Amino acid sequence: MRFTVTRSARAARAALLATVLIAASPMAAAAADTAAVFKPTKAQSALIRTAKASGAADLSARAGPNDGLILNGKLDGRTFALAIPAGWRGDALLHAHGYTLPGTPERISDDPTSRLSGGSGIMAVAYGDGLAAGASAYDKSGMAVEAGVKATLRLRELVKALGAQRVYVNGSSMGGNIVMTLVETQPRAFDGAIAQCGVTDGWERELGQLTDLRAAYNQLTAGTPYALPGVQDATRSAMPIVPPPGEDGDAFRRKQVLALTAPIVALFKAAEAAPEGREARIVRQVASIGGFEPELASFVLPFVTLGFGADDFRATFGGQVYGNQDKVYRSLDMTPAEAEAFNRGVQRFAADPAAVAEARRWRQVTGRFETPLVSIHNRIDSLVPYAHAESLTRIVAAAGNGERLIQFTAPAVQAPLPIGGKGYDHCGFSQDEMRGVWRTLRTWVESGRRPAVD
Repeated sequence: MRFTVTRSARAARAALLATVLIAASPMAAAAADTAAVFKPTKAQSALIRTAKASGAADLSARAGPNDGLILNGKLDGRTFALAIPAGWRGDALLHAHGYTLPGTPERISDDPTSRLSGGSGIMAVAYGDGLAAGASAYDKSGMAVEAGVKATLRLRELVKALGAQRVYVNGSSMGGNIVMTLVETQPRAFDGAIAQCGVTDGWERELGQLTDLRAAYNQLTAGTPYALPGVQDATRSAMPIVPPPGEDGDAFRRKQVLALTAPIVALFKAAEAAPEGREARIVRQVASIGGFEPELASFVLPFVTLGFGADDFRATFGGQVYGNQDKVYRSLDMTPAEAEAFNRGVQRFAADPAAVAEARRWRQVTGRFETPLVSIHNRIDSLVPYAHAESLTRIVAAAGNGERLIQFTAPAVQAPLPIGGKGYDHCGFSQDEMRGVWRTLRTWVESGRRPAVD
């Protein structure tokens, strides 16, 4: 078998590692320069006045693509960006972004139509179709489903005040779980919804797989050069990610991520050099326990997420969401003796009932929603496994709600990782795929008839 590590350029824009390893571009300065010479039309001036009257603070306006308007400002202290095309007829698409590491500044692109705006380019597609496109920062980084719901609803109220008729919502990764929360708890808020590569089952499944992967890695690499640095408890953060006072945040996060991932990279290099050797067996065994692919990105992204975010998950949910006290681990890549030794030695921990209840509130999917929903998932995803898409099918069917869901499966994508090498992508969708997903949803909503799609 091959031990490759791929990740697409699209993912490098939107995914977790890119947020900590690639410096943000100086978009704000460019926006200020543009705003100084911008001459809004009469209709655009009216939109700017309405936005101010509706509570948008620190508002600035500048030219958008094709004579459109871009508004940047704050709603309840959180930044937002909204692009409104020339001749806007009143439809809008809002984007809920995915997970960012705890302590990472809550930044969004100043231009929702740019390649840095997230969502695999879907907002640029919608803008080109004549819709306003926007996104908002959240009240917190890290685990932020509740914060993302509140931020997205705040922005919805603004676009409704500006005259929006139909409002759609899109979300990627954790944002997909935000979308599920919105359509299940706010049935009248949105006319259509898209969940990309989303946590469309719930956080017990996602955190369970992440924690199993890390516990297996800790157990099977103990005493080797490939053990992860820092705290070995799989339920706690391995290393700090928030910089000490006075230290540059981006540089500190980059240093910490490289330190955490260095032994993983070394393990995969050794596995590639000896496909039947000890290291290759470790990779296969860890992957089979966690339910991820035996390739670098499918180790690095989960370990970065949990290695720096476990404490924030616990704090947000109020305890440990996943427990394994009675679980018997099995792997086709282990002999019976190896499996027995693994189950005897692996770290055991209990779930906190209050934390489980909170995770189910924010958000275990029920399948009960009225809003037309389209989902798309890569057949192999390095952070949110395809099992979430399969679970969504079962959950919605069990709720008798299949007519309100259309699902697409995209091929697995491989491309360079920011830390070197290659790996499978997380949310690796092309703009053509996004165009198809978006227009399927829009046709469905505007016609009132569920499209017949293969």
